[in-house]
Amino acid sequence: MAFATDTVEALEAAAFLANSELEPDTITTMDELVAFFDDFHYSGSRPSGADLEPVRAIRSRVRALFKGTRDAAVPLVNAILAEERALPRLVRHDGRDWHIHATSDHRPLAERILVETAMAMIDVIRADEFQRFGKCEMDDCDGVVVDLSRNRSRKYCSVTCTNRAAQAAYRARQAEEAS
Repeated sequence: MAFATDTVEALEAAAFLANSELEPDTITTMDELVAFFDDFHYSGSRPSGADLEPVRAIRSRVRALFKGTRDAAVPLVNAILAEERALPRLVRHDGRDWHIHATSDHRPLAERILVETAMAMIDVIRADEFQRFGKCEMDDCDGVVVDLSRNRSRKYCSVTCTNRAAQAAYRARQAEEAS
């Protein structure tokens, strides 16, 4: 299943945000929040000092969307949309074709993230593609994996975990060859 570009971006941003609260915490400064905003192409008002703590505070809530089942995600999505008074509308901006926004670009960043994540989750739930979410396969990591690859082969939550797994496999091969 190929998702719309805005759905893919929202899911990838949400997974990054959910994983950012793991050790090491990767959104602790305004510079890190601005980098997150820029890296995931959020539109609207740029983050201000008032946005850092509210964004940090929603990470567990975003993480919960990925950790349960499809049916368990539905009330969480509905609660977010109701609380934030989401009103879907089609928009076109920054060279991107028509896509859905469901909150004003001038709302606080934490609200925009929650609503965009909930809207993306609607697509996943409706397409019955919840199996695209999982847990990182590194033994000591509880990261969220969003696998949007065609062959559904993603195993690790980040490049860091992918590299750690490759190093461990290399060391195991080296030890086996030495014995």
